[in-house]
Amino acid sequence: MSHIEPLRPLRYRTIWLSDLHLGSRGCQADLILEFLQKTASKQLYLVGDIIDFWAMKKGVYWPEKHNHIVQCLLEKARQGTEIIYIPGNHDDMMRNYIGTHFGQIAVRDEVIHTTLAGERLLVMHGDVFDQVVQHGRWLAFIGSNLYDLLLAINQRFNGLRRHFGLRYWSLAAFLKRHVKNAVNYIGRYEYAVAHAARRLEVDGIVCGHIHHAELRAIDGVTYCNCGDWVENCTALVEHHDGQLEVLHWLEMQQSFKNTDWYLKPATAQVN
Repeated sequence: MSHIEPLRPLRYRTIWLSDLHLGSRGCQADLILEFLQKTASKQLYLVGDIIDFWAMKKGVYWPEKHNHIVQCLLEKARQGTEIIYIPGNHDDMMRNYIGTHFGQIAVRDEVIHTTLAGERLLVMHGDVFDQVVQHGRWLAFIGSNLYDLLLAINQRFNGLRRHFGLRYWSLAAFLKRHVKNAVNYIGRYEYAVAHAARRLEVDGIVCGHIHHAELRAIDGVTYCNCGDWVENCTALVEHHDGQLEVLHWLEMQQSFKNTDWYLKPATAQVN
């Protein structure tokens, strides 16, 4: 990791990240580390599936870069960023530690975040809204295995693309956008989340889980999904004026790839 003074990091009031899947081969560790090193925020929410214990049950995979990500998060917390870790279904064993701290990172089941604009957003991973996960854990685990196979195919495919100088392209994300059943599932999931927000009398919900970033109003409720760092490399942010935005890191990376700001590494320093 580089430890030089940061050159104009991208600063936000709040950042939400979900579905990093550290410990899995699908984790885009280089891009996660780059994002963490080149951004800063007062608050950082880790919205579940940060560590993929399901993947590690099949065989331990923990390269040095995954350690760097953990150390970068701990360093941000030491330097004043408020970091809250909300476990998901792939790291559900972390729910045994709800109410405790790892270093200066708090572990919570769910949190209400109030934006500068006054919106009350419930932050949770979102697996409770997925009927397959909620009522059929073994069925979900089988689905996870098939998803891992798809990601393995995707890695080989993108290896060929890199060989020919082409950008990363997610087969899994493409199928989600174009296969009818996947599109219908995402829509049902989003409306289930919005319905829960109305029932809980909050202005919106921030979640992850389905690896599909989104920010939109559904029946008067703000639906926010952070996305993931396996297929899409996205984050949800709150700007200093209270406005929310989904960041697509791969697109941002292309827009400033040849600038001095991008070419010079930044440290984990945040505030």
